[in-house]
Amino acid sequence: MSKEGEITIIHFNDVYNIEPQRDEPIGGAARFASYIKSQRDLKPLVLFSGDLLNPSLLSIFLKGKQMVPILNKIGVHCAVYGNHDFDFGVDHLEDIAKESSFPWLLSNIKDNLTNEPLAEGKITHVMEWNGYKIGMIGLVEEEWIDTLATLDPEDCTFLDFAEEGQRLAKELREQGADIVIAMTHMRWPNDRILAEKVDNIDIILGGHDHDYEVEQVNGTYIVKSGTDFRNLSLITMKPDNSGFTVDIQKVDIDSTIEEDVEVKEIVEKHLGSVDKMMDEHLGDMAVELDGKFSSVRTQETNLGNFVTDIMLETTKADVALLNSGTFRSDRIHPKGVFKLRDLLTILPLVDPLVVIKVTGAQVIQALENGVSQYPALEGRFPQVAGMTFGFDPSKPAGKRIEPDLVKIQDEYIDLDKDYKLCTKEYIATGKDGYEVFKKCEIVVNSEAVSYNKYSSEKSF
Repeated sequence: MSKEGEITIIHFNDVYNIEPQRDEPIGGAARFASYIKSQRDLKPLVLFSGDLLNPSLLSIFLKGKQMVPILNKIGVHCAVYGNHDFDFGVDHLEDIAKESSFPWLLSNIKDNLTNEPLAEGKITHVMEWNGYKIGMIGLVEEEWIDTLATLDPEDCTFLDFAEEGQRLAKELREQGADIVIAMTHMRWPNDRILAEKVDNIDIILGGHDHDYEVEQVNGTYIVKSGTDFRNLSLITMKPDNSGFTVDIQKVDIDSTIEEDVEVKEIVEKHLGSVDKMMDEHLGDMAVELDGKFSSVRTQETNLGNFVTDIMLETTKADVALLNSGTFRSDRIHPKGVFKLRDLLTILPLVDPLVVIKVTGAQVIQALENGVSQYPALEGRFPQVAGMTFGFDPSKPAGKRIEPDLVKIQDEYIDLDKDYKLCTKEYIATGKDGYEVFKKCEIVVNSEAVSYNKYSSEKSF
């Protein structure tokens, strides 16, 4: 095809569950693959913006390996690493990348041991496609390094994504690239900064945020294509005198799309291997439980209360605190029978609990961190038990909590008093911005919490 022709791109990001969901668009990997196959006459370039190995029910057992044959069958051409792709360690991710039929990018984080991109990611990738030379870079934000439970931040070096984006885009142009695509795994504010500061990028295809949205900043489109094989973007780029005109269509993968037979067999094989274990009856819920990201990452919810109350009762701590990124279902759970699959859909990550000794002043610092990014749907937003607090989002980050209104165990907080706080080991080590906890004394370690010393039964 000559350079007067069009380029079609299919973009998606943040996929965790390969099976269809309850609500429309129900998605599912088999329908997703079927839709892409239906567009093959357009010769689409299929690009993925990170997060597939975790968290999900299957990943608890398979560590994300179920995703490799699916993305290979879908026909992905290039991807960028997401933060959850590191959940099972760098070595595991490198093995996954080797089994993939496409390259993985990571342009701006270096492994300090090798001075090469972390997890052997590629810095750039160039493809000849429909008569065009297309250059791709993969950029991530510094903030998500703090979310990597399997990686010490001191073992890697972050390079500013805007500076690297500018440098690499210029290099790709000099190498003859007709189109430069930045595949990113960053929050919206950083994608906007990239668009504002870098002129040589034609389009930014992002991940990390799960809501479908398209913006144009400084003449550059930024696209976030939903989540969980339920949505994708069908993008058409056509050359004109000023560069390219861009048309972006949102596609919902709903139940009207037939499932691809081959991919459906892969899905059923993996689901069948763990399905019987998932039907264990744990109890009955008298009310719906709100696990929507838009709720748990901005406010107190009954699901957050349910889980943190269990933590408090199990450990006999004064207060419990969880980052809301722990809750992964992003749905309303109906009242009625509650099975193991429901629990593991809500809490698919293996997160040991600890009890630490904190001062009242440290609790306030932790709460300030938790609400610092509001109204962004950040996973650091706190769900708590044994404590009540409010915050003023109109005030600057770091000054949103009014200490005089915070209560622990129905008494106003004493900034100099020591309290026992139960949280995830992940948070206790300073992840998600909770650095205030890093130097706190561990009162009950994760092994003791797992086998509750207050009870003879294995705890939650």
